[in-house]
Amino acid sequence: MEEMGLFDAMYHCRAMRKLDTKPVPEELLVKLIDAANQAPSGSNMQSGRWIIVRDAGVKQQLAELNRKGVEAYIGPMIDNPGSLPHHDQAKRLRMMQSVIWQMEHLHEIPALIIACMDFGVKVDAATMAMGGGSIWPGIQNLLLAARGLGLGAAPTTLALGDRAAVSEVLKLPESMGAYSLIPVGYPLGKFGPVSRKPVSEILRFDTWS
Repeated sequence: MEEMGLFDAMYHCRAMRKLDTKPVPEELLVKLIDAANQAPSGSNMQSGRWIIVRDAGVKQQLAELNRKGVEAYIGPMIDNPGSLPHHDQAKRLRMMQSVIWQMEHLHEIPALIIACMDFGVKVDAATMAMGGGSIWPGIQNLLLAARGLGLGAAPTTLALGDRAAVSEVLKLPESMGAYSLIPVGYPLGKFGPVSRKPVSEILRFDTWS
């Protein structure tokens, strides 16, 4: 398979939540983690840790945690998602429906990748708050690598709100915290260009005003 160019991957990296149950070859999953591991980290500590969940029982437990998080977050927005200047109501409703689809089918998705950090000391809320800058670049590398390989992926944090429950399910040591759950599989939908605000709205030189 011919791999995509970097900019093609970035400009066509839609959040792909609807994924096939077809297994993803282990070598491709390992390649995603290898790509994630190339990202920079604070002081080059390289404290990112990655768990690829394929076991049905573990996936089911994560799916239950995700359901609680999704239901608490979405609430009344399910039927009335509203709109934004750059995202009309129809598009937001489709996005909401894809989140619900993922909630209902998370346990069936072939691989759930958990992005973690190992701090070497007992994790608390302050530690977690400081560590994000060292794991999210790796997550973005993983997403771009997945797109380049024709795989769908979309990170979520909604399954990880109950840190103690997540640690129990994943058997994390007290020095590790989970930052993102990334379902990975072959897409059921079609990739296409992302819809983003124009650069003229989000960029200023030197100062904002």
